[in-house]
Amino acid sequence: MGGNLIYYAIVFLIVAIVAAALGFGGVAGTAISGAHLLLMVAVVFIVVGLLASVLRRGV
Repeated sequence: MGGNLIYYAIVFLIVAIVAAALGFGGVAGTAISGAHLLLMVAVVFIVVGLLASVLRRGV
């Protein structure tokens, strides 16, 4: 699940860069906020998954 979120975060980042280059500041700000949110959620999912796998092994 984390991989898909990172993919969409990169897509939002590219949209933000293109929008900023074309002068659409509001769209760029919204897209970068979405990218940031998706990236943070992906990081949380990855950390929780790693912790769960470590605890399941009993290490």
